[in-house]
Amino acid sequence: MNDRTLLALLCGAVVGGAALLLIVAIRGTEPKDETPSLFRNRSADNRRNLIRLGAGIAVGLVVLVVTRWLVLAIALGLLAGMADRFFGGTGEERRAIDRLDALATWTEALRDTIAGAVGLEQAIPATAVNAAPAIKPSLNLLVDRLRIREPLPSALMRFADDLNDPSADLIVAALVLNARLRGPGLREVLSALADSAREELDVRRKVAAERRSTRRSVQVVVAITLIMAAGLVLFNPTYMAPYRSFIGQAVLTIVIGLYALGLLWLRRLAKIEVPERFLIGMSTDGRLNRPGNDRMETVSG
Repeated sequence: MNDRTLLALLCGAVVGGAALLLIVAIRGTEPKDETPSLFRNRSADNRRNLIRLGAGIAVGLVVLVVTRWLVLAIALGLLAGMADRFFGGTGEERRAIDRLDALATWTEALRDTIAGAVGLEQAIPATAVNAAPAIKPSLNLLVDRLRIREPLPSALMRFADDLNDPSADLIVAALVLNARLRGPGLREVLSALADSAREELDVRRKVAAERRSTRRSVQVVVAITLIMAAGLVLFNPTYMAPYRSFIGQAVLTIVIGLYALGLLWLRRLAKIEVPERFLIGMSTDGRLNRPGNDRMETVSG
């Protein structure tokens, strides 16, 4: 098998895989979570996936036409298609910080409203009017559920699913317990949760400021590497000629693989780690679903 036959086979495999990914992106996949958010826009996710796929295929084809290096074309195509995963994260982290700030402010407003001898059913709609944009859509859904006479614990559990935030689970768990048991001390609990959220918010902001330098380092390293590689390929083809052979492509695969591992490691250093949610295994009536057991245990134990 000569180099030309191998190149043709690999090109066919790439085109077939791209067509398969395009079909999957257009048709979509089933959601993995059991209780998906009601305001999650699947069409927007599909559009973003199509844009990533199109960008990756376009970059890969351009590189393949210019250099005729299949390995480099695949690598740069994957890098272009997953650029937001490698170099993104700032937007997600900023949204998480804004959501935590909004939760702390809403918890304080809920505490002050309850201080006027107002029940949760009346306090939640009153505080949803002036809520921050980060949680306002979820609060509006919560208010709508209460208006159609959905039980408060069930509506609160759906509210936690909509937010999909570990910090929100702490607040929702306290509200669910109070809605089921109607015990005293909710103001003190909300005050403690609001203070805890404020402290976590300060820590997250400090960590985010420190990780900006790591993300910038990743971007600088990748940019310098790509510029140097492009310069050598375009302006010094004689130096890069050994990579055109089959053995050269195999060596280039190893080099790109090691580079990708280093890039993933740098990306992991810049990624924010958040604790897992503990209300994700709850049913809408505030009970804990245990796998392999038909009996359900209440949150209050």
